[in-house]
Amino acid sequence: MVMKVYGAVISTVTMRVFAALYEKDLEFVPVDLRADEHKKEHFLTLNPFGQVPAFEDGDSKLFESRAITQYIAHGENIQWFASTTSSGPSDPLAVKLQWELVYNPRLGMATDAAVVEENETKLAKVLDVYEARLSQSKYLGCDCFTLADLHHLPAMTNLMGTPLKKLFDARSKVSAWAADIMARPAWPGFLP
Repeated sequence: MVMKVYGAVISTVTMRVFAALYEKDLEFVPVDLRADEHKKEHFLTLNPFGQVPAFEDGDSKLFESRAITQYIAHGENIQWFASTTSSGPSDPLAVKLQWELVYNPRLGMATDAAVVEENETKLAKVLDVYEARLSQSKYLGCDCFTLADLHHLPAMTNLMGTPLKKLFDARSKVSAWAADIMARPAWPGFLP
């Protein structure tokens, strides 16, 4: 049986998994969220929460994006540590910023300037740490592309299309890193 990831490109956590798939030249199965495919019995056997993404490799089934990317990268030889499956320091604020600057406008909802301002300051601090780290290595973890970099792709791509791009551009190492990882052949392969 082949590895299958079920998801929708609109989901940033699914985009993270899709990027891992494309890095390994594997396929995915689109899930039509508008048709509620993720709420149907077959899908619920893969993810009992009825959320994307979901993953299947023979008898192995996973449904958390970081767990799935670990499996794709390492197969059944996964070393499970809290730091490999939990959110990084930028995740909660990146989610808030994406909602305010990307999704709310798409949905015709107002942007909360106070939320943006508060989280922009926090993001700047995270990017300062990244700038220091990237002065020591080409990528966040070492001199080769890893899941640490891949997990940033969906949120970073969204934020680079907002006024917050200036935060990335103001840091030469972060800017170069962002351009490098967003230019990977696997990344633009599925973007809408």
